[in-house]
This record gives sequence, structure tokens and C-alpha cells, in this order.
Amino acid sequence: MSEPGSERDGGELYLDAASTEPVSRDVIDAMLPFMTDAYANPASVHRAGKTAAQALDAARRSFAANLGARPDDVIFTSGGTESDNLAVKGIALARMERMRRDGVVSDLLLDTSYAESVASGRRPRIVISAVEHPAVAESAAWLERFFGFDVVRVPVDDAARIDLDALKRAVDVAPERTALVSVMLANNEVGTIQPVEDVVRIAHAAGVPAHVDAVQAAGQVPIRMREWGVDALSVSGHKFGTPKGLGALLVRGSTPIEPLLSGGGQERGLRSGTQNVAGAVGLAIALDESIAFMREHAAELVASRDRLIQAVLDAVPQARLTGDPRNRLPGHASFIFPGVTGEALLVDLDARGIECSSGSACAVGRHEIPPTLLAMGLEPSIAKSALRLTFRRPLSDDDIDRTVSAIRRSCTALGLR
Repeated sequence: MSEPGSERDGGELYLDAASTEPVSRDVIDAMLPFMTDAYANPASVHRAGKTAAQALDAARRSFAANLGARPDDVIFTSGGTESDNLAVKGIALARMERMRRDGVVSDLLLDTSYAESVASGRRPRIVISAVEHPAVAESAAWLERFFGFDVVRVPVDDAARIDLDALKRAVDVAPERTALVSVMLANNEVGTIQPVEDVVRIAHAAGVPAHVDAVQAAGQVPIRMREWGVDALSVSGHKFGTPKGLGALLVRGSTPIEPLLSGGGQERGLRSGTQNVAGAVGLAIALDESIAFMREHAAELVASRDRLIQAVLDAVPQARLTGDPRNRLPGHASFIFPGVTGEALLVDLDARGIECSSGSACAVGRHEIPPTLLAMGLEPSIAKSALRLTFRRPLSDDDIDRTVSAIRRSCTALGLR
């Protein structure tokens, strides 16, 4: 399996970077000493423990600086899903408790009549976009199921851009009962980048904290958490070159949040458990590498993306680009091919040496219609023809020619004329 732009002998071409990325030799080399030699628990008071703690602190500082945050904002986690769960559930529950004490919402766990609480309009609320990742959307649904939250889903347009006017209306209906606004920075299925600064401004004007899921964006586009005013921000390491199972939630100290794990109180008491020093070092090194690469090659990456998009549209007249044509991730090209199914197209392309996907890779063992496309207004029969090509290295002309040729042949083989 080869990355775009690399020397290869005609083997598979990996165009599924939005699902996961390889780990560089430098990241492995940086992590290895903390698994073999400097392996002590960073909470231990002896010299080896202090060495581990110093490495953990250095990683935290580097990681925070690259995301426009402060070191004490960083809570190391096991990945994007845990970070999203901690942000959405943790902030919502903390805010709900304050609202309950202030008499703003009913205590739905103790209320003798849930129906009366619903009818009285005293339920806590959470506002998300209609295209959030399942880690956010399902966390919101969990809050609704177990704590009676009213989940408000803000619509998007046909390019998956959030409707800011609808967001403002959703927040302004009952700001005193709105626990959180959560919106992703970049969409994993169609690559659209959301106007998070406007989202934060709308939320804060109503006194509501804002969480940003930056899992797909970190390492690809500049992120300035503090400058944007974001209250909490989720990141997953394997999207920019760490081993799987590493991530972070960046959360301001002033943001109310309840931990989801009980234990020894590590990570500001928000994520108990012995800290993974090697993982933290890997996160810091990989993010630094990814950002440095993007600074040097972003324009080249965008240019190759745009050449690929145009070549696909020229080669297959029925194809349509999905997502924002301009304000999208630099290495993200997504399409629909009405008349074929995405699943059949993926299988055929895989046989031709092109490894890609149809959308999110986080639904285990299932091939589903990308929900973002449905939220964009596409019919299910059209949405199920989705194809996503993602890459972190600029595509060579040979990469583009090979990919487009394979797509054209696959579409023809599947009966698209």
C-alpha cells in the first residue's frame, strides 16, 4: 500500500487518509524510549517518574501551542470519540446541574411526572448541527434518553454549510436552558469547513459554551482555539499520524465540565487513569510534523485536489462534487455517481488498486448511506452512490491519471453510461 506521491511498483494507492494515516518513523522513534527505557509512571516521585513527567509536560506544551491553546487546556484521551463524549456529556451535565440548582430546568430524574416536565418546557437543551459525527450526535441522543435533554439539530445547506441564522434562532429560543452548542470544524464525509468563529460568536452572545469537533481538521488547517474563543475542542491523533487510540480534549479551565471516569484524578481530574507518556509524545511530534508539512505544501496539496476533482468530473459526466467547492479540506475530494452504488464502486476500485471510502469509517462492519448527504437534501438513492478520496500528500499527475482511469472503468463496468 502506497501513499500518494510515493515511489511504487503499481500496487495499491491509498486514498483514505480521512479514515487513518500511517505513523512516521520519527513519531515511532520519539515514542519508543518511553515504552522501553523511560517507562516510569509520571506520577511517581522518584527520578524516573520525574523524567516521565517532564516529557509529558513538554508534549502538552508543544501540542497546545500548535492548536492555539494553553498547556493546561489539554486533557489527553484515547481519541476523538472519547474527547467528543467527554465534551458533550461532561459540559452538558455540569451545566444541567447549575440550571437545576437555579430552578431553570426540572430535575427530570426526580420529577414525578416526566410528561409534565416536557409540557412545561423546562427541559435542558443541546444544540448540534445536522451533520455531526456519531460521537457527538449519539452523545446528544444519550443525554436525551437518560437526562431528558431536548436535542436541537440545526440544518445545513446543499454544501453541508451550517445555517447560521437557524443556529441563532435555535439558541435564542431558550438560552438559559441551552447547555452547549457543538459543531464540527470540518466535515468528515464531504470536507466542508464550517465557520466556527461565527458559531462561537452566536453561542457566546447567548451565554452558551461552544464545543468544536476538530478531529478531521487538526494538522490540515490552522486551528487557534483561544483566538476563536472555543470552549472545548476535540482532536484524534491517528488522523495526523499517531498510533490509533490517542487523542485530546482541549477545554478551558473556566468551562464547567463533569468527568466521565472516576479514579486517581489525573488530567485535571477530568480523565483519571495512568497517563500514556509515549502517546502524549507521539501526539505532539505527529501534530508538529503535520503542521510543518502543511505550511510548506498546502498550496500544492490544494492544487492537486482541484486537478483531481476536475479530472473526475470531466471523465464521468454523471459525477457531482459534494461539499463546499472552495472552503473544504485541502486533501478531500468527494463525489456522488448517480446510477451506481457506492459499495459496488468501492469494491471495484479496490480490485483496481484504489483504496478509498464512501464516508465515515467509524461505523463498524456496516456500509451505510452517508448521513451528511441526506442532511444536504439528497435522496437516499443518490446519496448511496457516494465516494470519498482523501490524502495528506499532494497527488502526482500519475496518481491522478491512475485514479481517474480506475473510476471511469469502474463506472462503466457497473453499468454507468
